[in-house]
Amino acid sequence: MDDTGAPPDETYPTPFVVVEEADDPRLAPFRLNERGLASRADKRDDAGAGLFLAEGDLVVERAFAAGCRPFAVLADAARVPDITDDLAAAGAEVYLGGAAVQTMVTGLGIPHPIVTLFHRPARPSPAELAARCERLVVVEGVDNPVNVGSIVRNAAGLGWDGLLLDHTSADPLARRALRVAMGTAFSLPHARTTDLLGALDQLDGFELYALTPAADAIDLRDVRPSGKRAVLIGSERAGLSDAVLQATTPVRIEMAADVDSLNAAAATAVACFALG
Repeated sequence: MDDTGAPPDETYPTPFVVVEEADDPRLAPFRLNERGLASRADKRDDAGAGLFLAEGDLVVERAFAAGCRPFAVLADAARVPDITDDLAAAGAEVYLGGAAVQTMVTGLGIPHPIVTLFHRPARPSPAELAARCERLVVVEGVDNPVNVGSIVRNAAGLGWDGLLLDHTSADPLARRALRVAMGTAFSLPHARTTDLLGALDQLDGFELYALTPAADAIDLRDVRPSGKRAVLIGSERAGLSDAVLQATTPVRIEMAADVDSLNAAAATAVACFALG
């Protein structure tokens, strides 16, 4: 074993390659930032383009179980997760490194036992998503990937069927979003649109409830949805746009005195529970 914590190559099957230096050019894809993994055009491509990075056993396993195609793997040489064999069999290049290599490559203070680059999967169009959903979360202008990841986890955990995002919202497959969502993004199909109002027009038969702190909005506790429904969440700074509010039924979560509102993720959890 060398000073990176990696045992010698001959202890592993041929598909696994032990790397001893963080600047090994074969690890370059793992050092890419979000824009390097998937360009703006890639993220708007419903057919699937670019890559995304999954961190940790659970997220990697859920991505792979959902049918995402692995591209490359970096795993802990001292504790190779069982899923690594399956990823290699699916065509991924597998690299093993010690803690020093993993930390330098991924930038994580405490490295995960496995990180995997996957090809971004195809996703449904807004119309296709609406056709398969009864309960839909719609997001406008939520550009923080942590908030988007939390929204995904809340929606999936409370049994909602899908997520529709406008083009200004953060990517559910972004590294931080996936980490916060614990891989639940793979059980909650999502669609993106550059025309949110147009997409809302395609939600035939949906009751559209827009969260807002406005005093004249309907108290969420008084809402009794009777069929398919969508809850709309806006950014924490500006909220939903006026155009969206005018096209929907504004509802509010009653707050204590002198408190304006909850953050986007917490408001989503309350609304999904109340309207679910």
